Amino acid sequence: MLRLSKFADYGTQVMAYMAKDGAVHSASEVAAGLGMAASTISKILKMLARENLVESVMGAKGGYMLGRHPKNISIAEIIYAMDGPISITECSGTSACTRESLCSTRGSWQGINRIIQEALEKESLAEMIKPRHHDTRNHIAEHHIVDISAIRSRGKSA
Repeated sequence: MLRLSKFADYGTQVMAYMAKDGAVHSASEVAAGLGMAASTISKILKMLARENLVESVMGAKGGYMLGRHPKNISIAEIIYAMDGPISITECSGTSACTRESLCSTRGSWQGINRIIQEALEKESLAEMIKPRHHDTRNHIAEHHIVDISAIRSRGKSA
């Protein structure tokens, strides 16, 4: 099962919350708006700030605001800020595996990882907060299409 970490999911929710109006938000306000613990939101905002996705605003009406326009922030950047490099297997990212020299699937996993990375880089925060229609005929047109034809099943007949 491929699944984002809770922090990556929460980081995306925090960014989406802040992107809706572009205003300065306190950690407690974001926490209340999302129904999460203020300590968790504070930690997430600090992680996002380290990657310049949000900026800290000092003063009585201070808090955090987006570091760039939502259309210029990719979902890949948010995931990276929360979890580090996107890697679906140990060897598909930047780290090495002890089985690397014996692994016959490494190249395929790296290709799949690259496709996922590219899809997440194409999806902007602005796209994430757009209202989605429930009409499945239009649903496909609203998302980026990912061509996975380069990934072939090996040794299986159709």
